[in-house]
Amino acid sequence: MGILKAKKNKKFSYTPRYFDDKGEGNPFEIKHKFDEYRTTVGANKNFKSKLNNALNELKHNRGHEANRRVLIIVGILLVIFLFIIDFDLSIFFSK
Repeated sequence: MGILKAKKNKKFSYTPRYFDDKGEGNPFEIKHKFDEYRTTVGANKNFKSKLNNALNELKHNRGHEANRRVLIIVGILLVIFLFIIDFDLSIFFSK
């Protein structure tokens, strides 16, 4: 009865009686669409290994255009937010 332990889901190796595999795998296996492309998905137990895997994936990511696009969108949203709250930009410019 661990208070801090996460409960693991049970796994069953169910195969239907009249199922012909033909090399396609188990149709009843539930997995995410992008799991085969990610390195952070797996049986990582602790937070440090998950964080290190995520940072390594971020460093070796080939989609630099997507990262640039996200930064541009965040910048535009930040400027809109500052405009809405009527932030005074004159504190950054000294006379």
